[in-house]
Amino acid sequence: MSQYRADRRAWYALCVLTVVYAFNFIDRQLLAILQEAIKADLGLSDSQLGLLTGFAFALFYVTAGIPIARWADRSNRRNIVALSLAVWSFMTAISGLVNNYVQLLLARVGVGIGEAGGSPPSHSMISDMFPPEQRAGALGFYSTGVSIGILFGFLLGGWLNEFFGWRVAFMVVGAPGLILALVVRFTVTEPRRGMSEAREMSDDSTSLRDVVALLWQRKTFRHMAFAASLYAFAGYATANWTASFMIRTHGMSTGELGSWLALIIGFGGAVGVLGGGVLADRLGARDDRWYLWVPAIVGVVATPFATAVYLMPSAGPALAMMVVPAVLSNVYLGITIATSHRLVGLQMRATSSAILFFVLNIIGLGGGPWIVGLVSDALAGSYGLDSLRLAMLYVVPPVMLWSASHFYLASRHLRTDLLAAPQ
Repeated sequence: MSQYRADRRAWYALCVLTVVYAFNFIDRQLLAILQEAIKADLGLSDSQLGLLTGFAFALFYVTAGIPIARWADRSNRRNIVALSLAVWSFMTAISGLVNNYVQLLLARVGVGIGEAGGSPPSHSMISDMFPPEQRAGALGFYSTGVSIGILFGFLLGGWLNEFFGWRVAFMVVGAPGLILALVVRFTVTEPRRGMSEAREMSDDSTSLRDVVALLWQRKTFRHMAFAASLYAFAGYATANWTASFMIRTHGMSTGELGSWLALIIGFGGAVGVLGGGVLADRLGARDDRWYLWVPAIVGVVATPFATAVYLMPSAGPALAMMVVPAVLSNVYLGITIATSHRLVGLQMRATSSAILFFVLNIIGLGGGPWIVGLVSDALAGSYGLDSLRLAMLYVVPPVMLWSASHFYLASRHLRTDLLAAPQ
């Protein structure tokens, strides 16, 4: 394996992996802006939509994630990322050919299985390319892929649906990922494990049970994983239902709405996650606990604005209230991944990411969109189109505050757990 002797090679690889992550969320987010058109075409309920974008996707995403991560901790991570990208892009493209709910569900399951091989190997590569004092910033940069993907998912999905329909949108957005998979395979170099810390990888293999046991022993990880899962619960619920909420409550078109959400959630979220990672690295140089204090503070600050979104009388003020929670929505992500990697050994990094994402996505991606859909259906008889607005109001802000409390609890154990981390 070649080493990254020049910073530019590490930054090139980071940029390519970030684009891959953006494609991950373009393909995932596309469904959110298209789901009202799909609902009307296929005759679906909110519960079915919530299951489609949430638990059904998450179940296969996290189930495939751990074995793929174990493979990545022993094999060439770049090749795994390239293969995974090709699979999920193909499954996105054929989503435009489905004729019923079951076929669409199976296509999204295929997307989930493909996407399971994207993030954990990428996290591991980035931790080998960037030293601990730069890692939260680097992983924060990588995590801007979430927001970039949401930006283009909303923008492309909104306007393609407006002019060509939801089926064409899936096909047009899925195809370029197949080309990007070749770029990853033939232009990105696999970094040597432990390179950024001048450490050599041990020949001793670690089992999944070893990694799970180590992480479970760390109270930092327990609280942090649950905190991240709760914030993801609120974030995925918001990302998957905001377009439907604005269409139903404020009568916006998909094209206009896609442009606004691309700017607010996409661009704003990218600024927040990158800035949050850099800020945590700078403050963390004084006290490691800042890595967990930052997302705790962010959760408290964002909650009142997230509440106000669902109380505004018209579209303009509602969009304005989204800005602060959108900017702060993914600040926790790069910080949480970087902290998880500091708690484990070199051959445990991809697996630790997969375990973190298992918890995060079962609770967050699996629960968030689905629970909001269930609550909305339960309220529909009494409140009609207003049921979704109320469901989001009752669910999202309280979960954000709950998340902040667990980030603070995690910070109380961080310094002790870092001292006990494998060398």
